[in-house]
Amino acid sequence: MKISMTSLIMVTIILMILTLTILISKKSNMSREKNSPFECGFSCMSSARSPFSLHFFMIGILFLIFDIEISIILPMTNTSMTNMQEWLMSSMITMTILILGLMNEWKNGMLEWSK
Repeated sequence: MKISMTSLIMVTIILMILTLTILISKKSNMSREKNSPFECGFSCMSSARSPFSLHFFMIGILFLIFDIEISIILPMTNTSMTNMQEWLMSSMITMTILILGLMNEWKNGMLEWSK
């Protein structure tokens, strides 16, 4: 009997709280502009299948590559690499890979914004 009474009280409290939140959170001023989602500055009133600039995407990828490389190089100064030659060799290998990738993208014309 105690379990059923406790369950009934819990369900009643939950339903009261649910009803109260629905009444309180009701928005009265609904407009098309406020109800539409905001996606990174793009207007949602146009087609969702509009073309996206591939060069903008490639520049974003380049930024990520440089950002990851720098986040790899900077912690090398505070790690347990006490040997200066070991630190210099590992950072030079990382920088060489980065520079070779940049030269390859430059050669393929990925850094030219207008064609």
